[in-house]
Amino acid sequence: MQTPRRAPGALNRRAALGGMAALAFTRPVQAAGFPAKSVTLVVPYSPGGGTDIVGRQLAQKLSDRWGQSVLVDNRTGANGMIGSALVSKAPPDGYNLLLVVGSHAVNPALVKKMPYDTLTAFTSITTVATSPMVLVVSAKGPHKALPDLLKAARAQELGVGYSEGQTRLTGELMRQSAGLKTVEVAYKGGAPMMVDIIGGHLPMGFTSVLTALPHVQAGNLRVVGVASRERIAVFPEAMTFAEAGVPGIESLSWYGMFGPAGMPPALVEQIVRDLRAVCAEPAVANQLRDQGAQLVLAGPADLDRFLRSEAAKWATVAQRGGIKPD
Repeated sequence: MQTPRRAPGALNRRAALGGMAALAFTRPVQAAGFPAKSVTLVVPYSPGGGTDIVGRQLAQKLSDRWGQSVLVDNRTGANGMIGSALVSKAPPDGYNLLLVVGSHAVNPALVKKMPYDTLTAFTSITTVATSPMVLVVSAKGPHKALPDLLKAARAQELGVGYSEGQTRLTGELMRQSAGLKTVEVAYKGGAPMMVDIIGGHLPMGFTSVLTALPHVQAGNLRVVGVASRERIAVFPEAMTFAEAGVPGIESLSWYGMFGPAGMPPALVEQIVRDLRAVCAEPAVANQLRDQGAQLVLAGPADLDRFLRSEAAKWATVAQRGGIKPD
């Protein structure tokens, strides 16, 4: 049987279509028409805090890039859960985004009745930046370096302050890993805890770089330990716990962006790409660096793995410490 002949024009059209298909896989995927209206970035923490500052700068830069307003909505309360719950119920169209910190992964270990499932109610977009928790003492106190403080806490019962879930579990992780006799001391916020440490009423406490920084610069606090694998530039004299003979104490304060579950991959890809572009600008990078944070901007799969790993780690720490969800 004779093979049917194809017209040259048909062959050319096939080749052209094949080339266009191949080209489509090499070009960045663009979500059609996004954004066509204003976007809301929910920051579930108080105005003026570190997350709010970062969120507002990202919102302004994205507004400039998108040609649409990106409005920051501070929905505070319940350690970030009120604002997070709001986004979890929004349509997955990219017009409601969420910027959270490490407590997002810690809450399931400490809260019995969550208003959402942390691992399934959101679409992971990107980890914007990370910064380690730091252990602080009074600059006028007896403990000048981390090994001295750990030695003292093994010999006698010392209070370690915390102001929210992650700082609480970081202190518990230190107690378990280093074999300390520490006792938890709860505070309603980082500011009053700093006052008590500076005044000598509390031996030590974990906090964020951003909270510690002004007190260190004023000469009132000393950072003796950083809960990361490496020292950080903003406090170069502060040892890692591994350097003090206690490996495995890592606690990162991180800025993560999420959306409601079910966002289209092309839309997520566009938002990640645009965030990378705006974070490459010196103003954003410099502000994060001044807070002791390191830019990450990993993809959604990386954030999803990191979130699951963090949630599992802190759940284990809480369980081993006999800390039950309230």
